[in-house]
Amino acid sequence: MNIAIIFAGGSGVRMGAGVPKQFLEINGKPIIIHTLQLFQYHKMIDKIYVSILKDYVSYMKELVEDYHLSKVVSVIPGGETAQDSIYNALKKAEEENPDDSVVLLHDGVRPFVSYDVIANNIDSVKEHGNAITCTACYETILLSKDGKQVDSVPYRKDTFAAQAPQSFVLKDIIAAHDVVRARPEGYENMVDACTILKSQGLPVHMVEGNRGNIKVTTPEDVYMYRALLQYKENEQAFGLGLTNRMDARRHENE
Repeated sequence: MNIAIIFAGGSGVRMGAGVPKQFLEINGKPIIIHTLQLFQYHKMIDKIYVSILKDYVSYMKELVEDYHLSKVVSVIPGGETAQDSIYNALKKAEEENPDDSVVLLHDGVRPFVSYDVIANNIDSVKEHGNAITCTACYETILLSKDGKQVDSVPYRKDTFAAQAPQSFVLKDIIAAHDVVRARPEGYENMVDACTILKSQGLPVHMVEGNRGNIKVTTPEDVYMYRALLQYKENEQAFGLGLTNRMDARRHENE
């Protein structure tokens, strides 16, 4: 069983909009619908769980119905933090699926992950036990404890940006969460699942992500995503995306 857990519990403070950022409409559709459709139409995904702000659960269910997202089996209220929201969805998935299921954790506001990256995450979990989507950094990364003085500069060739999905065996990621939740500090400084595993000394395997797999967090990101959508539409109109579409069909026929 291959399960996608889409978490979108943020209030969108940095966006400065009147609604949570996941519900902002881009090209006539909420951002979270753009994201969900990537997994809805992916042949390797069997089920989708959505963790959302508790005040928006009913609205999210309406959107699932309106857009015919048949793979969405449950909409779960989020928690106090992003990791709490993910944990709520993981526990719901645990009730209904085998504990050796592959689970992909993905931001609801990261609507441009490629078909192949999703497939490669699933393959990596089956081979290595997990997958952390990432891209090589093209800019110099600085390390600083106070945000004023540069403490160190790692070699650029050794730096990568973690993205999503981050994927695991269901029982393994729940066990890792349980360890963190038992600590007095809880999820403090646990920004993602990769951090949770590394804090416990567990090995994590990297999967190359696609450029453009941005997280829509600020108004500037909205403009970037609109540009990416236009680029994708131009590819389809002029045949520039033929290779990508052939790759998708190849996966569908496997």
